[in-house]
Amino acid sequence: MNTRVAIAEDNDFLSDSIKEKLELFSDKTEYAFRARNGKDLIDKLNNDHNVDIILMDIEMPVMDGIEATQFVSENYPQISILMLTVFDDEKKIFNAVKAGAKGYLLKSEPPEKILEALEIIMEGGAPMSPVIAAKSLQLLKNPNRSELSENRDDFSLTKREIEVLIQISNGLDYNEIGENLFISPATVRKHIENIYRKLQVNNKMRAVKKALENKII
Repeated sequence: MNTRVAIAEDNDFLSDSIKEKLELFSDKTEYAFRARNGKDLIDKLNNDHNVDIILMDIEMPVMDGIEATQFVSENYPQISILMLTVFDDEKKIFNAVKAGAKGYLLKSEPPEKILEALEIIMEGGAPMSPVIAAKSLQLLKNPNRSELSENRDDFSLTKREIEVLIQISNGLDYNEIGENLFISPATVRKHIENIYRKLQVNNKMRAVKKALENKII
């Protein structure tokens, strides 16, 4: 029987992209539905909880992925949660696992890795992207790191601003960031202005340095 997979993702483009990745393996997976946020996911599960795995984004409006994972774990324990996100900071890893996530992948993973992760979860394993696994090991070695990350300041950056920061940290310019995030260079510039204001910095290097120091990226 094929693994029945639901998607919780607020971004239409990313949701379609994930669905397309799943459809490459239609002989092994079956698409159940897509929810736009945690509340929408709960409503859909109330009508159809015949789901094996949920691919869960973290930052969503109304109810985020951590809260939704907690709810699903408590009310639908037969359903496994695989976090699929752009965030790799320790706080989110710690909170996702604590809430009941069975795995944690970055959205940059290729389709084959996502399928492999689904299979690992169905076999009782806990798949993680390599960078996530490394950070999880560090948390196990030093549990106090998670407590420190609970107290850090995220400077009220939005999900999109953090995505732009990640792109900046990879050395991309306005045009390249715009192409990757499907927004205009002018919009990228506005996001960067907001990032500078919130982080109280005046250039990209300082923005990335402060974001890394505070484990925002």
